[in-house]
Amino acid sequence: MGTLFEDLEFRGLVNQVTDPGLAKLLDSGHLSGYIGFDPTADSLHVGHLQQLCLLRRLQMGGHQPIAVAGGGTAVVGDPGGKTEERSLLDDDQIKRNLEGIRPQMERFLDFSAGAGSSQAVLVDNGDWLRPIGVLDFLRDVGKHFTVNQMVTKESVRARLERPEHGISFTEFTYMLLQAYDFLHLFDTYGCRLQLGGSDQWGNITMGIELIRRVRRAEAFGLTSPLVVQADGTKFGKTESGTIWLDAERTSPYQLFQFFLRVEDAVVRDYLRRLTFLDHDTIVSLDADTESSPGERRAQRALARAVCSMVHGDEEADRAEKAGAALFSEEIASLDERTLLDVFAEVPTTTMSRTLLDGAGLPVVTALVDVGLSASRNQARSAISQGGAYVNNRRVEDAEATLTSGELLEGRYVVLRRGRLHYHLVRFD
Repeated sequence: MGTLFEDLEFRGLVNQVTDPGLAKLLDSGHLSGYIGFDPTADSLHVGHLQQLCLLRRLQMGGHQPIAVAGGGTAVVGDPGGKTEERSLLDDDQIKRNLEGIRPQMERFLDFSAGAGSSQAVLVDNGDWLRPIGVLDFLRDVGKHFTVNQMVTKESVRARLERPEHGISFTEFTYMLLQAYDFLHLFDTYGCRLQLGGSDQWGNITMGIELIRRVRRAEAFGLTSPLVVQADGTKFGKTESGTIWLDAERTSPYQLFQFFLRVEDAVVRDYLRRLTFLDHDTIVSLDADTESSPGERRAQRALARAVCSMVHGDEEADRAEKAGAALFSEEIASLDERTLLDVFAEVPTTTMSRTLLDGAGLPVVTALVDVGLSASRNQARSAISQGGAYVNNRRVEDAEATLTSGELLEGRYVVLRRGRLHYHLVRFD
């Protein structure tokens, strides 16, 4: 794979660097580098994956990764990427959110002493921002920057160009707080590198300038392009909402399916930025996308890699198996949680279990009752043409019935007409 910096370039993770000498330091020296994560929810989401992977790449390269949970800056809110003021979080919300995201970061980084000088560190900037007095902050930090400098930063300038929204003094000071974060980490951990998305360039350079002015020392910054979907919208947002890393919010199956469905136009970038697949494998998958896009081998490799990284190999196996079972009789092997995940967006009907007593419920009747067929004649026609299924098993006989023997997990039956029309029936 070459050097660490060459790997970052291959993966499209280098947008801007503050000093070309950073490449040599990454490849032959030892650095402590940090990325900040504002705890605006009690879970991280897939929009954070690139930054989590960047910290992991640092650690794999022999450097020390520092994850900063912004318990302090979350009170203020980063104006970057926003067209209007963010909702401010109270202390209890921030505490709950920090408790949620800590174990998620631990899945990506080695926080054990066995990592030696590359041992990952997780800190909350509220620990040093809250105690500092406002007069001390203005004297020790604010005096080193002019308003002229601050209004030229993209995150501020974009808001000033929208006078109907503007920017509050609270958010205006965010870049000073982040600059102080960098100074504190420099003093405490010898941290000389800050990484972030391209929208963080202005904030990063402010921290480097503060370290230069106050400590007469050199620090570095590296930004990566923002990850977006094929339509240019923010990564991780869908019509149905955010794709979370918390399995209770977004199941491993849903996460797997999210990446399985990504467009060919972006799968190349995602493979590079969000996985640790080697270069040759990625190039081979690029070729597969060009030559056989319908097979979606790149998407499957992406979904498998991300799901394993976030939830572990066992959950990735389960999610992959569930997806494969969608059109096969393997559906009968799924546990209840996975079955409900697979059919979460499918219409559901609850029926009385007594309908299965005796001779059982005619399949023709069931197809009509749940709306998969408009009439009994249409249902019979679907069966005779081989287009009716019970638990993905083709129904051969128009007189077939549903009995308790068909129940999945003791209460469910999946009816299907044709390839795409599903209905989940729950018998209580």
